[in-house]
Amino acid sequence: MQTQTLKLSFKACGRAIAAATINAGLALVLMLLVEFAISGGLHLANAYLYAGLLIWIVVFSGQMFRQYRLCQCERAEHHQS
Repeated sequence: MQTQTLKLSFKACGRAIAAATINAGLALVLMLLVEFAISGGLHLANAYLYAGLLIWIVVFSGQMFRQYRLCQCERAEHHQS
């Protein structure tokens, strides 16, 4: 029973990390694109890195709870079948 819960946690964590990394990367690229459009040059400021990190943390925490809950529902469906 504990190994099943651990597998669900790892599965949810992996999916949450993937979603958070993709979203934070896209946000960072978008910020750099706007920076290039405004100033005409690419300057990676610390504020962009902090914003990307903050986005990663927010998306990760939300996706972790969501994915863990989805994995539990998936496990319950397989148990009933």
